[in-house]
Amino acid sequence: MPRRIFKRYMPDPRKLKKHKHLSWLGEHLHNPNLWHLSRRSAARAFMIGVFCAFLPIPGQMFVAALLALWIGGNLAVSVGLVWLTNPVTIPPIFFATYKLGAFILGTEPIQISWSLAGIEAQIMHIWWPLLLGSLICGIIFAALSYVVINRVWIWQVQKSRQRALKRRHKAD
Repeated sequence: MPRRIFKRYMPDPRKLKKHKHLSWLGEHLHNPNLWHLSRRSAARAFMIGVFCAFLPIPGQMFVAALLALWIGGNLAVSVGLVWLTNPVTIPPIFFATYKLGAFILGTEPIQISWSLAGIEAQIMHIWWPLLLGSLICGIIFAALSYVVINRVWIWQVQKSRQRALKRRHKAD
């Protein structure tokens, strides 16, 4: 079940391996875990994608792709999950991570002006608490997603096997 859901939305690995802009990756694109959906590659992909979604930097998708190449998680799932932080979700997520970072650093959170000019003027005061809070949340939620995907995958496989056994026994 989980495999069918993921495969429906994944790009064709053969096309990606032949893509002219991806040729610089060479043999790294031939790692089967980048394209195969197994419990381990999916769990690693969720871990990578969720972690990178919390990074307060441009190029989250690029970082997710590099981590997927290095760790061996599914590339498409890793990069796709970065979109957990999108223009709608970025403000509340990064505001929460900023508050967490300010709390941990023991600094008083400043009143943030939500205009682009206001944020640019305050970036030096915001940066360290935001980065710390984002890394902490990224690590926690990445680990949590890794465990949850592993458990859900195992549960789904066990449930599927039980149904198959019931069908076999009914046929007998």
